[in-house]
Amino acid sequence: MIRAEKIIKTYGKTRVLNEISLHIAEGECYGLLGPNGAGKTTSIGVLSTLISPEKGTVMINGYDILKSPTACKKSIGVVSQEIALYQELSGYENLRFWGGLYGIKNIELNKRIKETLELLGLDNRQNDKVKTYSGGMKRRINIASALLHKPKVLFMDEPTVGIDPQSRNLIFEIIEKLRKEGMTIVYTTHYMEEAERLCDRIGIIDNGEIIAEGNLQELKAYASESEGVAITFTSISEQQYQSLVKFMKIKRSENTIYFYTPEVQKELAKIILKCTEVSLDITQIEIIKSNLETIFLSLTGKKLRDS
Repeated sequence: MIRAEKIIKTYGKTRVLNEISLHIAEGECYGLLGPNGAGKTTSIGVLSTLISPEKGTVMINGYDILKSPTACKKSIGVVSQEIALYQELSGYENLRFWGGLYGIKNIELNKRIKETLELLGLDNRQNDKVKTYSGGMKRRINIASALLHKPKVLFMDEPTVGIDPQSRNLIFEIIEKLRKEGMTIVYTTHYMEEAERLCDRIGIIDNGEIIAEGNLQELKAYASESEGVAITFTSISEQQYQSLVKFMKIKRSENTIYFYTPEVQKELAKIILKCTEVSLDITQIEIIKSNLETIFLSLTGKKLRDS
């Protein structure tokens, strides 16, 4: 359904996308996971024909985005980070406007507006002005506008940022329903739990490159150093840190050091003893199990929400 090959995009002297390639099957929910500035939004912009790449090719539903952009646009729906709604219009009026741009005929459009409003749980507020909606309701109307023309591919760029838990859970349920119905979904997020719940496969993007890709079990194979213990100290000198480097595989994030070992129960006492030997003052100890957070840290050396 989606085939992108060696996409390059540069802004000024900064290469935002560095030869990214993605192959996404029909009916798959594919997650792009990475911190702010990693290239997630630019990737969505290129795949959805909003941004032209300098190099590389992208095929959507059998169409080349550069040679047949109109055909591509008919196949896709886009839920952007920025909410694209007219605040003085009602939810219904907003959907009428966007449906008209898609060229949907009047009778069919009314039917689809009714369906999407019910799907998003907004049919009882359809005649209220959007400016009276909560942040979560605005997000949901934004999603509704992207579904009116029944796209084969739906791009969702961090659709749950800044919304209430009720709206967030409803959006999750809608995505799961659309996936079961066979829609192809590309979902960007920097929330680990969202990717774990929603996505069939996940691409971890950092500094404009896909550094790992696969389902959760496959990603664990990429990151052999993803289980162990995280110990936080009052402070760490370079000399103390280097003493621990010689002792075990570790990574540092400010005053926290991650000691990687699959046998935490056996190794924990030795780790604490070593920290005491080099005069480190422990303030917190946390056992870490392999998940997307620890996998990302293992692959990049930083936490997901680090800028």
